[in-house]
Amino acid sequence: MDTQDAPIEDGHDEASVADKIAGVAEQLRGDADLGHVDDLRSMARQRLEEAHLPADDATVDAVVSAVRRD
Repeated sequence: MDTQDAPIEDGHDEASVADKIAGVAEQLRGDADLGHVDDLRSMARQRLEEAHLPADDATVDAVVSAVRRD
């Protein structure tokens, strides 16, 4: 079975860390709007870690704040 070991699209790695963190916040906002998030802080930390982004308290707080903005 063949596997895809790298993204197909050019430019996949051009986003800054800040842009990637903003993307995590946007995804969480969508999930939260759909009622798919029980613990926003834990989910934010998990998503950041999965994306190999900083998951320190300050970054988690920033993501949570961004998700809660209207």
